[in-house]
Amino acid sequence: MTLFLGLDGGGTKTAVVLADGDGTVVARWRGPGCSWLDDGLDAVATVVADGTRRVLTSAGRSADDVTHAFYGLPGHGESASTDGALDALPGVALGHDRYTVGNDMLAGWAGSLGGRDGINVIAGTGSMAYGERGDRTHRVGGWSELIGDEGSAHWVARRGLNAFSRMADGRLPRTPLHALLRERTGIVADLDLVGLVMQDLQGGRAAVAALSRVVTAAAAVGDPVAAEILDDAVDELVEQVRVVADVLGHDPDGAPTTVSSSGGMFSDDGFRGRFVARVADERGEDARPRFALVEPALSPELGAVVYAIRRAGEPVPVAWQDGAATVQH
Repeated sequence: MTLFLGLDGGGTKTAVVLADGDGTVVARWRGPGCSWLDDGLDAVATVVADGTRRVLTSAGRSADDVTHAFYGLPGHGESASTDGALDALPGVALGHDRYTVGNDMLAGWAGSLGGRDGINVIAGTGSMAYGERGDRTHRVGGWSELIGDEGSAHWVARRGLNAFSRMADGRLPRTPLHALLRERTGIVADLDLVGLVMQDLQGGRAAVAALSRVVTAAAAVGDPVAAEILDDAVDELVEQVRVVADVLGHDPDGAPTTVSSSGGMFSDDGFRGRFVARVADERGEDARPRFALVEPALSPELGAVVYAIRRAGEPVPVAWQDGAATVQH
């Protein structure tokens, strides 16, 4: 019996799944985050080793039973000086080389589309889009909050905080966003926002990104400034999808390119509605819809298993491939 291990790492949690070639999940494990940027390489090594050992122990199996494993690790492929160390970690945990290490976006892509051709756009704390068609692959975005991450929760929050500062100064007329941010954060004076963000929150990525919910809440009550921020965010994400699609090329049969979305920004109905409408407006040269938006088929941890199966040259379980349903417009 073939057995595949998938690890989906993140900044706040790590999920490991052991499944057979038929798509039956044998064991699961969840643990702390494993981002080398946030926690360091030693912490990542500990999580990789613990996750591998515990999921195998839970299933009563050994590392020798694993046909192939995929470890999706945050930040992989983004630092030449670190990738070698990340690549070696699973070998220590497994005791063999039947594994692949890649960026955790690969697990998200494989899960959202069941391993089929298409594009997955992520708008969580950060943002990026990744797609595959045949042997062609392309990634756009994921440049960190200091360089890019346009359309992400962190980017939306920064735009909202900047708008608040302009309203407080009188450089911009006050809209509901101003009062709502004061209410949600509990600040007494407008300038207290500086201390809140820089001292209390320490400028932390996740903590700042969480303030994007104030922007989505303001947009929901008709705030024009907040609405413009969300519209701009959607435009940035659609641009990422468009560029990936341009590189991957068209479906030879003329079918629209499948697109899935994931990340916390899409959990807001208003934001998701904007995105769905914007994607639906995209047309090819023949005026037909260019994209077909689908719901994610599988969780990222199952996506890591899908990626392991594909790397082993085995077929992805049919039930997993067919898990996506087209969104109705």
